[in-house]
Amino acid sequence: MAMAAILLLFLTLFSNSKADQDFDIRQHLSTVTRYGAVKDIVDSSFSSSDIPDACTPLHLNLVARHGTRSPTKKRMRELEKLASHIRELVKEANYNNVSLQKVPAWLQQWESPWKGKLKGGQLDRKGEEELYQLGIRVRERFPDIFNEEYHPDVYPIRTTHDYRKNHELAVNKMKEPILVEITSALVKRYEFKFTIHDISSLWFLSKQESSLLDITDQACSLFSPTEVALLEWMDDLEVFILKGYGNALNYRIGVPLLKDVVQSMDQAIKAKEDNHAPGSYEKARLRFAHAETVVPFSCLLGLFLEGSDFERIQKEEPLNLPPKPPQNRKWRGSIVAPFAGNNMLVLYSCPANFSSKYAVQVIHNEHPIPIPGCDGTDFCPFEVFKERIVRPHLKHDYNTLCNVNLDHSKQKPETSKL
Repeated sequence: MAMAAILLLFLTLFSNSKADQDFDIRQHLSTVTRYGAVKDIVDSSFSSSDIPDACTPLHLNLVARHGTRSPTKKRMRELEKLASHIRELVKEANYNNVSLQKVPAWLQQWESPWKGKLKGGQLDRKGEEELYQLGIRVRERFPDIFNEEYHPDVYPIRTTHDYRKNHELAVNKMKEPILVEITSALVKRYEFKFTIHDISSLWFLSKQESSLLDITDQACSLFSPTEVALLEWMDDLEVFILKGYGNALNYRIGVPLLKDVVQSMDQAIKAKEDNHAPGSYEKARLRFAHAETVVPFSCLLGLFLEGSDFERIQKEEPLNLPPKPPQNRKWRGSIVAPFAGNNMLVLYSCPANFSSKYAVQVIHNEHPIPIPGCDGTDFCPFEVFKERIVRPHLKHDYNTLCNVNLDHSKQKPETSKL
């Protein structure tokens, strides 16, 4: 009996050690994750559709997030404050003859890599390369669409302005218990007087060092894999509540974008049926934006939902929060909207003898993804896509949603444009 217990303990410790060795923090940084670290992480239980050879790509819509970028000026100042506070703690410990033996040497002398920078939030060279390589792969994947010289009428490119929503108090309150728990653990582990603000800033530093500087043996190494999983979940909750399914208004305001996507497909179909000459009609609409655009758009499509949640969002019922680790969840910021994360909607033209003359394939981060509204497939008849995915959202008027002073009894027809 005792031997069995010892063997079980050994196997458990070995299993945990192996899991820790296999843990790659670069895949667990929520929306600060580099594209290359996660773009090929897919649901292995899903088999993509076999699109008939007779069906050919006719038009492509791309909604992509910007690539890896430097921290904003506000976050740079936060890191400089962190460095200042760490210096104060080290000085205090030395003055009181408190041992710093367990505090990593790099942290005792750390200065922010962005100290003195005048600009923030710019696309990093890595971010430029992410988007450049994405463009190369998309062009090679759809040669029937990208077979003409560039012209803005054939391949229009659209971008969004920077946009930030203020953090909600409820979100910060929700994050607090996680930060308190991890702060307590790190204070005990390193025998150093970290504060909750220090831990929050160190977690931010971990994400920046890993994504921008390819450094994973400094701030990242302060946290155990279990702690990283909790911090990642904490960030994912924030994205869920402020940009995703946590509030129906988050994705309702993306309806003009969804309408614009469908309109571009209707125009492509008309151009084909009217036999327009090559070069005289649009073949792809390319949009580059922020997570505040990409995440709501994914929600409008019903991606990354659990079970019967699709029916609930169409009824605009509140959804449960993503489950806490170690439970599995579909909603992960690193997958939903990493740097350069993207959705592509490809319109296909099929022969007249097919069940549907036109169909839409939804591709997320370059991989086909199941659409709940289309019976869990990635390839959906265009009319079904419009009826099940688009139409339920069209009851909302953008101007009404975004003007809290507007009398709902005097709603005007929707006139908003992307």
